[in-house]
Amino acid sequence: MTQPADRRSFLTITSLGTAAVALFGCRGAAVAAERFPVSMSDAEWKKKLGGAAYNVLRQEATEQPYSSPLNGEHRAGIFGCKGCAQPLFSSKTKFESGTGWPSFWAPLKGAVGTRTDGSMMMSRVEVHCSRCGGHLGHVFDDGPKPTGKRYCMNGVAMTFRAA
Repeated sequence: MTQPADRRSFLTITSLGTAAVALFGCRGAAVAAERFPVSMSDAEWKKKLGGAAYNVLRQEATEQPYSSPLNGEHRAGIFGCKGCAQPLFSSKTKFESGTGWPSFWAPLKGAVGTRTDGSMMMSRVEVHCSRCGGHLGHVFDDGPKPTGKRYCMNGVAMTFRAA
């Protein structure tokens, strides 16, 4: 009697695993197919960025909330991409979102790109550097005026240059 249940469980788990691989595998292939003006081999990115920045920028990880010093950065200046130094956000658009990640209501013109992110069993809008393709975070529709957007960025993926 337990054999059919075990077989059923095995088939269910196998089906779910196959679906997950297909879902995440397709997403990774689409990201890898994009071309950006700044590109390096995976080994070069690892050497340049180191552990945490590499995991976020190149593997699309998310840093722990409140872990980045840039969350509390309030001086006038420019936040840039740690991967390629492209200017991304002006401090004039930074606001306190209460999320634990540096948040902005608008990027600099042409600085970022977006794509649909279907990971975590939900649909979100992923934000990446338009120059090197590095993953920066996500954008949500719950930000302040004038845009109503909240660009929720991983601090470890960025640098700050004071004005």
